[in-house]
Amino acid sequence: MNISIRVDDLAGDEIRALLDEHLAHMRSISPPESVHALDLDALRRPEVTFWSAWSPDGRLLGCGALKALDARHGEIKSMRTATAQRRSGVARALLAHIVAEAQSRGYARLSLETGAEPAFAPARALYQRFGFALCAPFAGYAEDPNSVFMTRTL
Repeated sequence: MNISIRVDDLAGDEIRALLDEHLAHMRSISPPESVHALDLDALRRPEVTFWSAWSPDGRLLGCGALKALDARHGEIKSMRTATAQRRSGVARALLAHIVAEAQSRGYARLSLETGAEPAFAPARALYQRFGFALCAPFAGYAEDPNSVFMTRTL
């Protein structure tokens, strides 16, 4: 699949709708205290770079973000593939893009939090294929039976 990944200003209706869907889905399968997805305001903060993925014919395929935790550590946020595009390589392309960007920034470590519920199993498997391993909570997260924390060195 030919995918164009670009920095997104979060102003478009399509990306806002995808993020609304993302937040609604997270809230439907996780208790409120275990939902760590960022809203639009948080994604617009200066320490966050947000990308959207598009098909050649202009369809929004997915999104992902990289949050700078400090000068050497980044966190993956807001990974989401449009429902109709799941299992088509969109998440893999976005994750590869984010990992490459973290490496180009000179980060030593890249971490993430994802859900422990069965619905998150495909995401966890993808992260494992990219070399992420289980880790302790980081960056202010607390132990949570609904969260899985993963990290990898770069």
